[in-house]
Amino acid sequence: MVFRCNNVGVRIYVDIVLNHMSADHINAIGTGGSRANPSTRHYPMVPYNQTHFHSICQVNDFQNIENVRNCELLGLHDLDQSQEYVREKIIEVLNKLIETGVAGFRIDAAKHMWPEDLAIIYSRIKNLNVLHRFAPNSRPFIFQEVIDYGGEIVSKYQYNKLGAVTEFRYGREISNSLRGRNLLKWFINWGEAWGLLPSTDALVFIDNHDTQRTLGDIPLTYKTSKLYKMAVAFMLAHPYGYPRVMSSFSFNSFEDGPPCDSYHNIISVSINGDKSCDNGWVCEHRWRQIYNMVGFRNFVGSTNLVNWWDNGSNQIAFCRGNRGFVAINANSMDLKQTLHVCLPAGTYCDLISGEAINKTCTGKSINVDTHGKAYIEILNNELDGVLALRGDVKVA
Repeated sequence: MVFRCNNVGVRIYVDIVLNHMSADHINAIGTGGSRANPSTRHYPMVPYNQTHFHSICQVNDFQNIENVRNCELLGLHDLDQSQEYVREKIIEVLNKLIETGVAGFRIDAAKHMWPEDLAIIYSRIKNLNVLHRFAPNSRPFIFQEVIDYGGEIVSKYQYNKLGAVTEFRYGREISNSLRGRNLLKWFINWGEAWGLLPSTDALVFIDNHDTQRTLGDIPLTYKTSKLYKMAVAFMLAHPYGYPRVMSSFSFNSFEDGPPCDSYHNIISVSINGDKSCDNGWVCEHRWRQIYNMVGFRNFVGSTNLVNWWDNGSNQIAFCRGNRGFVAINANSMDLKQTLHVCLPAGTYCDLISGEAINKTCTGKSINVDTHGKAYIEILNNELDGVLALRGDVKVA
């Protein structure tokens, strides 16, 4: 599968757990059929035994760095990565995956491991496999899960010199704003000025598999689709960070798994005529408003954010160099404004409301004059609160 994906330009990033093994479980059998006795810390397929783990204690004090990094998270038996043997077994599996052709790793629960141990482990990962169309001497892309909303002893800044870090505040701040708890106009200096990581160190997202199910201050998700599309559009239009797009299945309760039949066999995705998914699969990445914004981001590349405009409240717009333009209306009033869109004269197709097919736009067509200005309208009652133009998507 990895070989096939690499051949068509789809890279694989493995979500890998290095911090711990399983919690206690009677008759523990792994998905590959291996057996273990977690209560005695005996994992013969690695093999690990009780000497390879930290002492038994539970993570219960996020102001105590020893507790956070040396104790068991939710009862999961905590590996001691300071031991050379443990490092060797971890490096062995990472390098096996590199040989298989993966492009990098998401390091689960990185905040619960010592950065100095991770630095040693990362330094001994092989270069990417050139047989899978990677350039010689390419290094794996590593992004580390460090949940840091502030106020704890462990900080994201203790890890960003090792690799990219998941910037959890990103989705929370954008979600809060679109829900009316902050004004979009303040996002004019979005990034480090807000206490976020440097852009080149940040893996950004609106929601993930955990935060979708968080009780309390939950971020926007597919369940509030209009606001969610606005949030994702902003993320993909703004130059900050490395964006990650979510692709979900629908759920009603915390423990719900993917769609399945009465025998618990996972049901295949079915594809609708508009490219969206069915059969209980959400597939946000197949929503037109999102996949067109992925194309937008790829097209604008590393161009600067210029010509910021706001109405002093919750209507904003900006350009990406002379290659793209986006406007967002999160106000209760209509957005009706002539704005500088930074594009050459012509008629452009709005990527959000439609697509350009055979020089015809299925959504809004926007006329740009010789001065690079256009009349932009986003009514409050429209299905989408965003409008986006791309320099190469013209219909006239």
